[in-house]
Amino acid sequence: MNQFVLGVDIGGTHITAAIVDLATRKILHETMTRQKVDASGTIGDIMTSWSSAMLTAIGKHKTEITNIGIAMPGPFDYENGIALMQNQDKYDALYGINVKELLAEALRLDNDNIRFQNDAPCFLKGEAFAGAAQGYNRAVGLTLGTGLGSAVIVNGKAWDANLWDTPFRDGIAEEHLSSRWFVKRFYELSGRKADNVKTIVELLPTEPKVQELFTEYADNLATFLGDFVRQEQPEVIILGGNIAKGFNLFGGGLQEELQAQRITIPIKTAQLGEEAALLGAASLWQEPTDL
Repeated sequence: MNQFVLGVDIGGTHITAAIVDLATRKILHETMTRQKVDASGTIGDIMTSWSSAMLTAIGKHKTEITNIGIAMPGPFDYENGIALMQNQDKYDALYGINVKELLAEALRLDNDNIRFQNDAPCFLKGEAFAGAAQGYNRAVGLTLGTGLGSAVIVNGKAWDANLWDTPFRDGIAEEHLSSRWFVKRFYELSGRKADNVKTIVELLPTEPKVQELFTEYADNLATFLGDFVRQEQPEVIILGGNIAKGFNLFGGGLQEELQAQRITIPIKTAQLGEEAALLGAASLWQEPTDL
C-alpha cells in the first residue's frame, strides 16, 4: 500500500489537509493546506471548498495519492459517509447526503478510497500514532474547549466515547468541563465578565478568583474522569483542546483528586495540537500490525 495518505480535518469553519507519511509517522508540512469553509452554504459550495482544499494538498506532492482519511464532526454515518448534522449551524445542507460519493466523484477516486472517523477519536488516534499516547496499548482522551470530546483507544482501534451529554452534577458533563463553564462560573465568583478562558488566565496576577476557578475545575474534571477511567481501565489519560493549555493551573489538583480515588495512571497533555486529527485520520489506513 502507498505509504503516503491524505489526512483531512474538517471543522465548523475550516478544512485542513496534508499528506502524511505513514512510514515515518510525520506530516509533510510543505503540503499543508488550510481553507475557510462556509458551513451554512449550499451542498455545492461546501463540496467545492472541501474538494479544492484536498486537491491543493495533493497537488503539492509528486507521488500519486489514492487514499484519504477524514476527521469529521458528528453526527455522521462514518462507515457509509452520510452526513447527519442538523440544526447545529453547520453543514445543515448536507443532512442525509452521501458525502463519500460526492467527494469520490470530485476527487476521481473510488468510494472505498475514502475513510471517515469522528474528530475526537482521530485526535486520540493521532496522539497514539505519533504523540503523547505512543507506546500505550490502552488510553482515554478528552478534548477540552468550546465542547467536550471524549475517546478511547485500545490496541490501535479508537472510538468516540460520546460522553459530552452524560448526566453530571446539576446538568451534563459538557456544561461543567467546557469553556462556557469558565466564563459563567468566573462571573459568579468575581462579578467580572470575560470572553473566554484565555482572557481569564491573563487576569491571574491580579485576580485571586482565577486560581480558585481552576481548583474547582480540577475537582469537576477528576469527578468526571474517575468514572471514565474505572470503566475503560486505560494506562494513560491524554488531555487536549485549548483548556488543556492551562494544565499548570489545574494539573496538580487534578492528580491529587484522582489519587484520592486511587487512580495513579499518568496524565499527559497532547503533543501534536491541531496536527493530531490529521495524523489520526491518515492512520485509518495504517495496517493494525504496524500500530
